Amino acid sequence: SLHLNCIPVTECLKDTVERVLPCWFDCIVPDIKACKRVVIAAHGNSIRALVKFLDNVSDKDILELNIPTGIPLVYELDANLKPIKHYYLADEATVAAAISRVANQGKKQN
Repeated sequence: SLHLNCIPVTECLKDTVERVLPCWFDCIVPDIKACKRVVIAAHGNSIRALVKFLDNVSDKDILELNIPTGIPLVYELDANLKPIKHYYLADEATVAAAISRVANQGKKQN
């Protein structure tokens, strides 16, 4: 059996990327190649990992990326599954406000 001390208390983005990519390649890619429309609902850090991979975001730049919670993010991909474009399904003001809320999570409120 697995001992509690073997389970990490936290997960860094590097670990999340390593956990998400097999799901991308083994589950999501085959569905996309089969011309299925894929919807991914996941925790913010898992989405960040997928965005980091798809958009080839550097380790430094990903630290500044705040993905709004609860607003669908659409990716349009080419035949090689490289992003053509991505966008949120909300108006700019709604997206900006949601990004700000994510950026301020964990900050001390006065």
